[in-house]
Amino acid sequence: MRSILLHVYDDKCFEARLQVALDIARQCKGRLTCAQAAPYDFGMPTDFYGAMSAEMMVEYTKTSKKFRAKVEKELSNEGVAWSWASSGGSAMNLIACHAPIHDLVIVGAHDPLQLKGSPSRFVGELLERVRAPILVVPEHVKSFDVDGPVTVAWNGAPESAHALRAALPLLSRSSSVQILTVEEKKKTKREEKFDLPSMQASEYLAQNDITSELIELPRKKGDSIAETLVTASKIREAGYLVMGAYGHSRFRERILGGVTRDMLREPQLPLFLSH
Repeated sequence: MRSILLHVYDDKCFEARLQVALDIARQCKGRLTCAQAAPYDFGMPTDFYGAMSAEMMVEYTKTSKKFRAKVEKELSNEGVAWSWASSGGSAMNLIACHAPIHDLVIVGAHDPLQLKGSPSRFVGELLERVRAPILVVPEHVKSFDVDGPVTVAWNGAPESAHALRAALPLLSRSSSVQILTVEEKKKTKREEKFDLPSMQASEYLAQNDITSELIELPRKKGDSIAETLVTASKIREAGYLVMGAYGHSRFRERILGGVTRDMLREPQLPLFLSH
């Protein structure tokens, strides 16, 4: 992961994702691109003549410039190569524009304007628009060890394979890779049609000189798949969890819920996601 795109915005998760981005850049000899858009989320429904919007735009711009100066000062002492990408539009558009030429996108776990405990709408939309893998960082994370243990969530779907392949550069550095499968109810015929056994995932990693261990996790009564995966990852002291995102349509996930949404509600560790 040599080319890293970091979402820059003054929210509670920023210091955590900045530290993670710096750790990965140092260990992988990479370079950071800081993506900052002002405003992050903009719009005044009752401002019919635009006067209030214009005033807020000025304030947002001032605030953004001040925060940029603060971040640049910090980066100047970190010994990591970096550059800056900014725009006056949305952060979503800015990141989507630059992501195709980056190996990894790093974002925070929560939207600044969203209720705590809600899955990040920003991350969800970004997963739909961006093909580069996305690392979602919770605010409590202090560091990121590329050489530490990692867990991989596997359900046999193509999304799992996409995430596994995208994570290869990091997995090749990990001290241990454990592929986790969770007991589920009987799959539909469509799901069985595209079901890839976890053994194939392990064989794929072996072809890339990565040793892995297959773990089947029993699902406790009342526990969700997300809770089962998080608990198993914590027990194994994984630094992050690799998983495919949104195996079903976004509409179905939004209405019925889903593992991705559950994982994004209150992430307990960094999530390496690929759709």
